Amino acid sequence: MAEGHAGQYPQVFVVDSQASYTPLPSRRHFRWGGIGPRALQLLVGLALVGIVMEVGFIVHLYNRTGVSEGALINAQSFIQRSGSAQGLTGSEETNEILVKPTRRKLPPEIQRKPSAHLIGSSLLVGEDSVVQWESDKGLSAFTDQMDYKDGRLVAQRKGHYYVYSKVHFVEDCFLFKHKVMRITEGYKNKPLVLMKANRFHCPSQDSRPKKISHQNLLNSYLGGVFRLLPGDIIYVTVDNRTLLRLGAEDNFMGAFMI
Repeated sequence: MAEGHAGQYPQVFVVDSQASYTPLPSRRHFRWGGIGPRALQLLVGLALVGIVMEVGFIVHLYNRTGVSEGALINAQSFIQRSGSAQGLTGSEETNEILVKPTRRKLPPEIQRKPSAHLIGSSLLVGEDSVVQWESDKGLSAFTDQMDYKDGRLVAQRKGHYYVYSKVHFVEDCFLFKHKVMRITEGYKNKPLVLMKANRFHCPSQDSRPKKISHQNLLNSYLGGVFRLLPGDIIYVTVDNRTLLRLGAEDNFMGAFMI
């Protein structure tokens, strides 16, 4: 009867607290507090070493090329200014170096170049068929660092000049010659032809105008670049001076350094 009323007992599990077990690995936390300042000092030290080596290399190059002592002083001041950066990171004291600003030299004043412009004169042609000019007519004619005498321009400074001349004339079955001449000591003061123009025109008897007008006026222009020396003379000559037309605006010559 006892067996008939006996019930089922619950299962009981016993845990042994002394049993061994394998713990899980724990995460390690790195502390940067002690490594940060050392790494910063190391980087600053490497930067300073690089700067010193670079400055030393520059000073070495300056010594080889013969640079003045002022450049070496500037290099030393650069090293001192770099050393002040270490004072900012390692200590509270800093070394400040006052650098005086350098003054830049202004470019030399641009000198005026010689030039001259001459206009036709009432005298027109003088001896040896040399055309005469007016050298002082206000703004129309002038000479600047060039001399003028008896129809001739005289150069004072050596250099390359643009020389030009223009004349108006009336052709009437005559050969008209227009020349720009030069005299220099290098050729024993012998006249040399720099430029020339020859014109000849003879209209028929029926086509000749009875009066001179602007339609039968011709002109000749000569211009070129030449190297002149101090004392060189340039002038203009024309043949058949009677064909040359009067007028300050019609005839002129000049030169200017380029």
